[in-house]
Amino acid sequence: MSIKRWVIPSLDKEAAAQLAEDCEINPFLALLLVTRGITDAESAADFLLGGDISDDPFSFADMDIAAERLLRAIDNREMIAVYGDYDADGVTATVLLYSYLREKGADVIYYIPERECEGYGLHKESIDKLDQQGVKLIVTVDNGVSAADEIDYAASKGIEVVVTDHHQPPNNLPKAVAVVNPHRVDCGSEFKDYAGVGVAFKLVCAMEGDTESVLERYGDLVALGTLGDVMPLTGENRTLVRAGLQILNQNIRPGIQALRKLAGVDNKNLYSITTAFTLVPRLNAAGRMDTPDLAARLLMTNQKIVAETLASELQECNVRRQKAESEIMKEVEKQLQMDSNLLSQRVLVIDGNDWNPGVVGIIAARIAERYGKPCILIATKDGEGKGSGRSVKGFSLFDAINSCSDILSRFGGHEQAAGLSLSSEIISIFRQRINQYAAENYPKMPIPELCITFKLRPSQVDVEKLNLISALEPLGACNPQPVFGLFDMKLDNIMPIGQGKHLRLSVSRDDVRLSVCRFNTTCENFPYECVQKVNLVVTMERNEYRGVVTPSLLLKDIRPAEMQQEELIEAYDSFDTIVRCETITPDEVVRWTPEREHLERIYRFIRTKNNWSGGLDQLEYLLQKPKIAFIQIRLSLEILRQAGLISLNDRGDLMVISLLPVSGKTDLNQTPIMQYLNSYLEK
Repeated sequence: MSIKRWVIPSLDKEAAAQLAEDCEINPFLALLLVTRGITDAESAADFLLGGDISDDPFSFADMDIAAERLLRAIDNREMIAVYGDYDADGVTATVLLYSYLREKGADVIYYIPERECEGYGLHKESIDKLDQQGVKLIVTVDNGVSAADEIDYAASKGIEVVVTDHHQPPNNLPKAVAVVNPHRVDCGSEFKDYAGVGVAFKLVCAMEGDTESVLERYGDLVALGTLGDVMPLTGENRTLVRAGLQILNQNIRPGIQALRKLAGVDNKNLYSITTAFTLVPRLNAAGRMDTPDLAARLLMTNQKIVAETLASELQECNVRRQKAESEIMKEVEKQLQMDSNLLSQRVLVIDGNDWNPGVVGIIAARIAERYGKPCILIATKDGEGKGSGRSVKGFSLFDAINSCSDILSRFGGHEQAAGLSLSSEIISIFRQRINQYAAENYPKMPIPELCITFKLRPSQVDVEKLNLISALEPLGACNPQPVFGLFDMKLDNIMPIGQGKHLRLSVSRDDVRLSVCRFNTTCENFPYECVQKVNLVVTMERNEYRGVVTPSLLLKDIRPAEMQQEELIEAYDSFDTIVRCETITPDEVVRWTPEREHLERIYRFIRTKNNWSGGLDQLEYLLQKPKIAFIQIRLSLEILRQAGLISLNDRGDLMVISLLPVSGKTDLNQTPIMQYLNSYLEK
């Protein structure tokens, strides 16, 4: 099981009131702005109305050289290759620069490497292919800043390279004609968090000598790539994405129009979050399951029939991607349920043969979210493993992987996400090494947090608040969707919807009743009971039906109103400590070990239910008084499981418990976990 620590920052209501007065805006909107650190009128105006695109393209180091070299190549009819990447950012950057160069009459082609057979970045084999086609200048987008050897190789072939990239550069830059990257220490750009497509956009602005016209033609691509790479929606990115979303909603590109139709959002206004969860995954699916060229051609075509055909192919890729994810997810869950020691590790390292390496990163993110632990999934084939990992805030996955660099073939990434390659024979060694690093550097692993913007009164949920929230668009990284707390709510009704796959909860307080949707949860897996007091964390969404807009509340998390958060967090950590057989004190053993009466009460409860799903928080509530400590409940369940009295699957977000048939008496003291605990008491 995992738990998120609910965090409610203190509110500066005085600052919000002053901002509302200074800007003549609604106090609710002013409060939302203050929670984002916006406390003065000028900053509020820039945020709400959209700031200027203030970065001069020529403030970037080497931008003048890059623009001049490309313009010269156009004039001299040299063959140019735009060299991209297979994700949404790389594809949109490729399409943007390639389309612009074609418009300018350049002799240009594009090349996007295949994820599985080539991998990320420049490769000597790819350079050979381009050399055979007569390419004299390569322009990279969304890659290249670490390709020193490959760029030297291209030079040996008589091919010059201009690099545009947004990844962190090495200490020694490659010997390219120009390296345009906002993270260069000598780069003068004020804003640094551009996506790869954002850097390509700046290059085109430099060549064109105008920003507004370039934004009108390619703003939709900039928005897609920036959202696809989950870049911070602050500063200039916010302005670019806001403008790009307006263009996306005009359906100028036949490919986007066709893709929107298949995604079921053709008749809806696209916002940042809907774009990120509908269009972006389909664009990414091409590179994950087939060839990224499908996505590139879709974005470039001007023919409706071609667009519909390509969109259908991308839709099929997305369906196959979802199927592959589902199959791998089942295998991952099976491994975790079969091995409690694996599940108790600080860093979850899980491997499988013939997994699609293009989707393991998505599943790693899902597992990290579900179990609240860093997770690395490794797809093995022919003795080699390709892994992708996702972390939790506060744990640097890159540093952890770097500590194992001597046994890895390749690795890269950053604090929250990383990739690696290694021999499949040493996966167990890698698992041991990275967990040893975690134990030495993170005795207490970071707990995922759910940051609540602020608490709401039930009466505050209305269309006016929904419209005020929309003023914060575009929402995303570093400008998250507001998340609200509804506390001490009475649970009045639980109703299945969507053929039983989802739930609608009716909750009330202060004579106000609200409807809250909980997706992907059945009645059987929802442990809370009517009349119970609960705390809810929700988002407020726009629901439009027949032209009527109403606010829809979506449930992010729920717990009993009186639950002691820190005690529960400590219980999960303590349980993992015991399963890992790490050193504990006799005092801890005395406090943690369940009494016989605890075991009997918990077993009787399960017998009355036969099958039960939920978390320790709700189980503690249902057991009623006298209170049993969370750690004693969890250890009791493990003792009963080891004794063969119950089956228990820990699915991260809930436990699934079933009663098992037994014959005769069972000595609970003979279970491994009780023997381990008793061994401390006997010392």
